[in-house]
Amino acid sequence: MLLAALGTFLALVAFTLPMSALPTLATALRAGPAAQTWVLSSMSVGLAAGLLVSGALADDFGRRRMFVAGAGVLAVTLVIGASVSSPLPFVLARVGQGLGAAALVACGLGLVGHTFPAGPARSRATGIWGASVGAGIAAGPLLAALLDNTAAGWRAAYLLVAVLTVALGVASRLLLTESRAIRSHPVDAVGAVLLGTGLSALLAALVTGRDGWTRPTVIVLLAGGALLLLAFVFVERRSPAPLLDLALFGRPDFVAATAAGLATGLGVIAVMSLVSTVIERGLGGSPVMGALALLAWSGVSVFTALAARRLPARVDGDMQLAAGLLVVAAGLATLAGLHPGDGLGRLLPGLVVAGLGSGVLNAALGRQAVSSVPAGRAGMGSGANNTARYLGSAVGVTIAAVLATRPVAGGLLVGWNAAVLVSVLFSVLGAAVVLGCLRWRRVA
Repeated sequence: MLLAALGTFLALVAFTLPMSALPTLATALRAGPAAQTWVLSSMSVGLAAGLLVSGALADDFGRRRMFVAGAGVLAVTLVIGASVSSPLPFVLARVGQGLGAAALVACGLGLVGHTFPAGPARSRATGIWGASVGAGIAAGPLLAALLDNTAAGWRAAYLLVAVLTVALGVASRLLLTESRAIRSHPVDAVGAVLLGTGLSALLAALVTGRDGWTRPTVIVLLAGGALLLLAFVFVERRSPAPLLDLALFGRPDFVAATAAGLATGLGVIAVMSLVSTVIERGLGGSPVMGALALLAWSGVSVFTALAARRLPARVDGDMQLAAGLLVVAAGLATLAGLHPGDGLGRLLPGLVVAGLGSGVLNAALGRQAVSSVPAGRAGMGSGANNTARYLGSAVGVTIAAVLATRPVAGGLLVGWNAAVLVSVLFSVLGAAVVLGCLRWRRVA
């Protein structure tokens, strides 16, 4: 449990490192607005592309083996990211970090699902796992902000996390026992390539579309991305060993968990990826203030995730997903309407409310991800659910960044207000889908 939680913790630390130090990082890399958007969303691309593959490989070839391999990939790509001095190699390193983190997240949750049987023990374990998500999100921006103000600079944070990840890999190799599914399956390499390239093409279209949606490049990227993802569905339907068993979408609990994961990425993760930048550039705050804002949200979510197992038994996993999304939406709604001169106190109530909802979501998503798939396929369940979360994050961060930085009267704060309201809408829609799945399950 400790190693699985630490793996997810370090994956989320790496994911959130650029959030509070983006202005400094952009200056060091000479990154313009489009490149900065890629800095924020590129690791989500790696996560979304790698989670299903990691989950499937973990079930078939060993969860410990893939967990250790993920730690190695994350450590190497963190060192590469700390060593470069231009946007393109840094963004490519972030994609690699996403692939390594995908193995840690999917295999860590797969190990939890394999080790702890359904019931109170799994509820406690997934609560701890969910708390590690919030703790990693809290620690990453704070670490980057603190080291950014030292002589070591922002690169030191990446090197420190790399060292910790190597230590995690060594400890996991020595202490974990191997586990895998009873029946093995061949790797769906074609599906993995189609999914990764399709997502990348769609995100590239969203980033370049800020300069005009009718440009030929944007149209080609949108059409190409859509065709690649349609091809992914076609391949998965006919593959004897798909990355994602599409028959699972006939199960209401699986659809509810997937929709909630997608809405989490499109909603709260997208907004929180930008909140530090808005505090620094829009409100004139410091990087540490931006990190503290994220700490207020994610710190609350840690305690809520741990306490979620004490909710009454009649409030089942799907009900927790719907309630969590609605509470998140309420918290995010209060973050809109910022004006120059507002301080952290203006944001604090909304951040705390969003943290309450996020903690319930993180715990329930972890539990539902492994309980909504057949026994022995916990890796696939974890991979599918987290793919939805980070696919939503990749798209949501890109949409929020495009809205926040578009050239309008009032500048960044006006764009931020629009981005927040769109994220609220995504959260509410996600809750509506989950509630629809509850009705579907009861009727069935």
